[in-house]
Amino acid sequence: QVQLVESGGGSVQAGNSLRLSCEVSGSTFLGHAMGWFRRAPGKGREFVASIGWSGFVDSVGGRFSISRDNARSMVYLQMNSLKPEDTGVYYCAAGMYSSTSRRDYDYNHWGQGTQVTVSS
Repeated sequence: QVQLVESGGGSVQAGNSLRLSCEVSGSTFLGHAMGWFRRAPGKGREFVASIGWSGFVDSVGGRFSISRDNARSMVYLQMNSLKPEDTGVYYCAAGMYSSTSRRDYDYNHWGQGTQVTVSS
């Protein structure tokens, strides 16, 4: 059974950084794109970043960077220059394909999420 466990969330002031981690178990990690999504209070799930064999994409103008350690089955999200609007629950997701995707329906396994709160 595939499991994704996020960690690294917390409360920080605007301008600071956080690094989220996601550990994947129970599945072949290689060959699948990985993604990060978030859900802000009162809003729908939003794409943040995705990484696959061919590279990565993100939606936050370069403030965040996604990386993966295939040997450890880990995915990371480095978040810099955090803003209050980055507040939300961040979810790690495992994709069905090897290519990056911004679409949540291209991901078939999800973690429970980790809370990120950024105060001004």
